[in-house]
Amino acid sequence: MYCSGLAQGAIEDGEQPREAAISKLREETGVVSAEIIDEVPNWLTFDFPPSMKAKVNRLWGGEWHGQAFLMRTTRDDDGEINLAEGGADTVFAEWKWADPDEVIELAVDYKRPA
Repeated sequence: MYCSGLAQGAIEDGEQPREAAISKLREETGVVSAEIIDEVPNWLTFDFPPSMKAKVNRLWGGEWHGQAFLMRTTRDDDGEINLAEGGADTVFAEWKWADPDEVIELAVDYKRPA
């Protein structure tokens, strides 16, 4: 089973990108039994659509960029998945397992070019 690198969030001071990816996956999905099997070699950037950009800049400020990771669960079931793990800050309303070749098509339109 694979997790696409769609979890998102800021890297904390002193945290490495790989650590942040695992941490965000846990915070946003509840999954702790996962390993990184591949990553893009460089930082990716994207622009929010104009309808979202003012709100995002007001709330979080600045340019957004990140690094994408492909992760694989180390369990054979869905037992860890808990989208409500983040409480009031829940990020996702639904989830699905996807093969690596499906991930780009599942991303929101404005992130696909990145």
